[in-house]
Amino acid sequence: MEEQSESFLITLEESGQRLDKILAGRFATIKSRSYFESLFESGNIQLNGAVAKKRFLPVCGDEVEVEWRYTPELQLKAEAIPLDIIYEDEFLIVVNKPAGLVIHPAAGNWTGTFVNALLHHCQELNSLCGVGDTASGMRPNDMRPGIVHRLDKDTTGVLIAAKTERTQALLSKAFADRQVEKEYLAICVGHPGNRTIDMPIARHPIRRKEMSICNERGRAAVTICRTLKNKEPLSLLSLLLQTGRTHQLRLHLKAVNCPILGDPIYGRIAMNHKYGVHRQMLHAHRLSLVHPHTLELMNFTAPMPEVMERLKTFL
Repeated sequence: MEEQSESFLITLEESGQRLDKILAGRFATIKSRSYFESLFESGNIQLNGAVAKKRFLPVCGDEVEVEWRYTPELQLKAEAIPLDIIYEDEFLIVVNKPAGLVIHPAAGNWTGTFVNALLHHCQELNSLCGVGDTASGMRPNDMRPGIVHRLDKDTTGVLIAAKTERTQALLSKAFADRQVEKEYLAICVGHPGNRTIDMPIARHPIRRKEMSICNERGRAAVTICRTLKNKEPLSLLSLLLQTGRTHQLRLHLKAVNCPILGDPIYGRIAMNHKYGVHRQMLHAHRLSLVHPHTLELMNFTAPMPEVMERLKTFL
């Protein structure tokens, strides 16, 4: 699951300014000054690993970490966002996630997320996370009611969510215990063949929104890659996740010199422009798990988006 914090390095232009003014500039979508005041007072903002005060004057290269939390000023709201529902019962819901949909609220995306849509569709979740209660702030996990796994903003495909607190706990445990099988389809540049990619992943030491291969401090990450079709310079891949690290598939394919087509961070810009795609061609095609209440083996699939189907014609 994605972290509820954001880290960044102070730039030369920001050097010498008060920390609270730097944050206001960095996160301009947050209009409430009292929100950042509360983060400073609760120790949720750190500078170089130590609790920071708003009047601090950081210098270029200092690292700032903001741990986000919900308050009455930033309250979860149910929003009538359409969902492409694959399956639903009283315990869980499975949807085909479109590109561009963020999973849960965070800096820069406080509204318009899958969570906001889920709260509108599944009214029972509202009481669990305190939606409509402005008397007190939310607990840290309340910004993600029902969420048990995530897909990157521009990754499409099968996404499952819980409709009750008990189901959320059971599904979260199933994901943590690797009892859920997840198959992705990807179009990449190059020909990786059939292989197991076993490379540990850690946060990039400088670019904090990116991940990197790191043998010393990385967490174990394993991807099983199978080439379904190939015609230079592109390949269609089936990818099985053995672990679920942030950006795992995108980074692993870059590491074997076969980056996912369209990836704006780990891909090849020239190839992205050549084929006219500007998001990663990565699709969560299939998800299989045992239903946490009925104990039935469930298999959910989602068809590839139109842009990936179009690119298949080149293969």
